[in-house]
Amino acid sequence: MFTRRTLLAAASATALMLSASLASAQDKIYIPLVSKGFQHQFWQAVKAGADQAAAEFGVEVTFEGPDTEAQVDKQMDMLAAALAKKPAALGFAALDSQAATPLLRQAQDAGIPVIAFDSGVDSDIPATTVTTNNLAAAALAADKMAELIGGAGKVALVVHDQTSRTGIDRRDGFVNRVKEAYPNIEIVDIQYGGGDQLMSTEITKAMLTAHPDMKGIFGANEGSALGVINAVRETNTQGLVVIGYDSGAAQKAAIKEGLMAGAITQSPVGMGYETVKAAIAATKGEALPKTIDSGFAWYDASNMDAPEIAAVLYD
Repeated sequence: MFTRRTLLAAASATALMLSASLASAQDKIYIPLVSKGFQHQFWQAVKAGADQAAAEFGVEVTFEGPDTEAQVDKQMDMLAAALAKKPAALGFAALDSQAATPLLRQAQDAGIPVIAFDSGVDSDIPATTVTTNNLAAAALAADKMAELIGGAGKVALVVHDQTSRTGIDRRDGFVNRVKEAYPNIEIVDIQYGGGDQLMSTEITKAMLTAHPDMKGIFGANEGSALGVINAVRETNTQGLVVIGYDSGAAQKAAIKEGLMAGAITQSPVGMGYETVKAAIAATKGEALPKTIDSGFAWYDASNMDAPEIAAVLYD
């Protein structure tokens, strides 16, 4: 039989448990991640890594980005909304390496540590940048292109943008490597498709029409590379060496089909994980290196099923 004393004790215990639960929820630090987009499988993989870290370290993480990687203004609105929630720290992948500076200064003034990921900003405000060494990765893509076209011929680039750090570094890493090491390779065109498959497809078609003797094209991100592949397929172009960047089911299928020679893979899950981990460290005032290299590798039909490569590819 329940006595009045028993019921009061039970109610008191329940109240204490609810109070402790509420305190625990209030104590959980909040870290929003504002990415460059959400539509590509790459960003879904980054989110998976961030969610993994959130579960492991007991923090609250949100992840959002604009519909396309051309929507700089929309990304700025998302960044402003994230800052308005007064988070413990913030992860940010800039579409425009300069446009976000005023908002990042607001974060700095409010004592909110910023962790840049994927694409850095032209500022010393971020506590660190979690990124691929895109200059080195694109240089490797240039080396592979040179190897596959015999060290001579015309090539072109389809790049996602010329405002983000990733777009600039992947373009420059490829171009500079060709200039310094392959005098018989001519870069005949560089175009920017906003990381959009349809736009990149039309750009590539125009390139193929203007340069029918072109030997290769480098697509500098997932959307760019898929646009190149779409154009090759739709125009039935034969013998063109296509090198991509990132992973995803469509690029992997294109490699198996022989339409794409290979691609550079980043480690997007690792990038998301390391961004959250660095953000937590920053909230504790821990010193962080200027950059955290999340890694890259070349993959093609010969090695994409190898365990060390398969681990950093995503569908």
